Amino acid sequence: AQPIGVCYGQIGDNLPPEQEVVNLFRTNGIGKMRIYGPNPAILEALRGSNIELILDVTNDKLQALSDAATANDWARQNVLNYPDPNDGRAHYVAPAMQNIHNAIVSANLQDQIKISTSIDMSLLGNAYPPSAGSFSDSASSYMASVISFLANNGAPLFANVYPYFSYIDKTQSISLDYALLRSPGVVVQDGEYGYQNLFDAILDALYSAPEKSGGSNVKVVVSESGWPSEGHAAPTIDNAATYYQNLINHVNSGTPKRPGQAIQTYLFATFDENKKGPEETKRHFGLFHPDKQPKNQMRFN
Repeated sequence: AQPIGVCYGQIGDNLPPEQEVVNLFRTNGIGKMRIYGPNPAILEALRGSNIELILDVTNDKLQALSDAATANDWARQNVLNYPDPNDGRAHYVAPAMQNIHNAIVSANLQDQIKISTSIDMSLLGNAYPPSAGSFSDSASSYMASVISFLANNGAPLFANVYPYFSYIDKTQSISLDYALLRSPGVVVQDGEYGYQNLFDAILDALYSAPEKSGGSNVKVVVSESGWPSEGHAAPTIDNAATYYQNLINHVNSGTPKRPGQAIQTYLFATFDENKKGPEETKRHFGLFHPDKQPKNQMRFN
């Protein structure tokens, strides 16, 4: 199956109707979509499209879904959005996942629908070198039960991987070429593994963390990755195009830690979202303009 999908956010007041967006995915050969909540108009537009879907549960629903009856009512197709480990709702994640999974099993859909949760790099206490990746003390208490659930049910861990944010935080020590997946040779050597790009280094740190929590068989799906086209020096149309196309070309190769294993990756995002913020940069991650014209010609497979 094609490893590339695209995230579809709707924080804008100038975006096209949902059916036109689904048609845009099909026209461009994009076979996977992530949405950030159960929007009936999107779900109806997806009917019969054969587009695979990641459907988030928002954090404010976690406590309710820790009740089995509520989870059973909610669950048809589900995936949990990432909680902050310092958020008081974090301990509801594992029971909510289990209850939704039970509802899926009762409908005999467990082979078609997998339940997971999405995290970002803030949950790692250590991410460098990649082999030392581990969850922070504040996250490990609830991530242990999450990783156990994923390992027992053959489900992946979803992770938001943004070399862009790592780069702008450390421009003195991280080169733009390393962040844009265009370094000509190895930049970071970690034991037997050599890294030519920051995406692989981040992802392998995310592989290392579950291994230390008993999840050596847990795969990672990149639930978001992107590069903005406006904002300041690094966000440009050319840099965004370079990042997205290089990432699309790379994901079938795997990482140094998991070579040859295609990386299922969701590009963020379909459109620029003019109500997102507060930072101007966050409004310019789109692959397409709101009129559905591509910012750059891109091959998705």
